[in-house]
Amino acid sequence: MFPTPIERTPRSWQVTYQALLPLALVLWLLPLIAVAIFSIKPEADFANANYWGMPSSFEGFANYSLVFTGSDMPRYLLNSFLITVPTVIGAVALSCMTGFALGVYKFRSNLLIFFMFIAGNFVPFQILMVPVRDLTVNLGLYNTKTGLVLFHIAFQTGFCTLFMRNFIRALPHELIEAARVEGIAEWRIFWYIVLPLMKPAIAALSVLIFTFIWNDFFWAVVLTQGVESQPVTAGITSFNAQYRAAYHLMSAGSIVAALPPVAMFFLMQKHFIAGLTLGAVK
Repeated sequence: MFPTPIERTPRSWQVTYQALLPLALVLWLLPLIAVAIFSIKPEADFANANYWGMPSSFEGFANYSLVFTGSDMPRYLLNSFLITVPTVIGAVALSCMTGFALGVYKFRSNLLIFFMFIAGNFVPFQILMVPVRDLTVNLGLYNTKTGLVLFHIAFQTGFCTLFMRNFIRALPHELIEAARVEGIAEWRIFWYIVLPLMKPAIAALSVLIFTFIWNDFFWAVVLTQGVESQPVTAGITSFNAQYRAAYHLMSAGSIVAALPPVAMFFLMQKHFIAGLTLGAVK
């Protein structure tokens, strides 16, 4: 039923596995390696069709400096933080409350409301492009960071509720019952008993949502335009002109844009893994 651990397989398969694993890792990282190489190439290499060869000269410092000094990249990065951080806070806070309500209380419409929360995850988001854009225009939220934040919170709360509700249901219900016997108010039970136990799940969910929102490109293009409100994923395209594509600057900008979620993961790695594995062997 379960795969055999590699330590228990024949020696020939262990050697094959050890030989293929680095190759698979390189193939998986090949696009990122190509972008990293492009980011240190001079612009002349692309004009001379030197796409995959070694750089004719090392221009990494000049390219990365130009990304920050010769473009609006700092403003795009700031926009991404101003969009991503409030979205993470809003979606996680709402899902903690909805997950508590759906995971602890038993009432007739519990399952129906839970299905309504997660139903949006099964809808292809492309078909929402026109109605969502029209809604933001009618509400005066088009091309604003506030509109993008509100949409992301609404769209991510369903997945977050699914995550939190299942996590809370795995907690010992006896703790809540004991608190009720002592006469503790429901909001105090949530704040002082359940919420501290949810810290690993909150950390794991925060990393996931931060990565999802930071890397979003589709809605950033649909709902925003211009340097005032666009996040960095959409702002990278500003390096393209009508008759010229600055691949070296786009690659350098892509590397810069990928650093915050990577740093977020490594800073929260211990809590992230704990949140995903807590209760796995319960």
